[in-house]
Amino acid sequence: MKKLIIAALLVVGMTTYAQNKKDGSERTKMERLTPQERQEKQLKKMTAELSLNAKQQEQINQLLTDQKLKREKMMDKNKTSKEEMKMQHEAKKSERQQERKILEDKMKVILTPEQFTTWKTNQEKNREKVANRMKERSNKRTEIEN
Repeated sequence: MKKLIIAALLVVGMTTYAQNKKDGSERTKMERLTPQERQEKQLKKMTAELSLNAKQQEQINQLLTDQKLKREKMMDKNKTSKEEMKMQHEAKKSERQQERKILEDKMKVILTPEQFTTWKTNQEKNREKVANRMKERSNKRTEIEN
């Protein structure tokens, strides 16, 4: 009987703890931004970091919009089976590299040399951050499995 009561209390405690503590006004850490909000945030960050003028902001905003549309198309194409995804992985990887090169060339035209250098450095830092996050996730998964 005691075990049953303790188990019930644990279940109730865990479920109340697991629920979101959200008051509605602010986002939780796990909640995602909409694509438009993400784009605006990215543009504001780039404006602050690179001291962009109004013309550059407009051009980069258009570039980010184009990227968003391409990403959405890719997401639609990616809704295939896992086997097909494995087969297409290398093709997609090279396609992403080409897209990155095109973006870099367009940014080189829009930005001044100093701004471009700063942007390129920030891109490398972000790639390292993402790679580290992926490694951490991979390590956590292997720890859980073991």
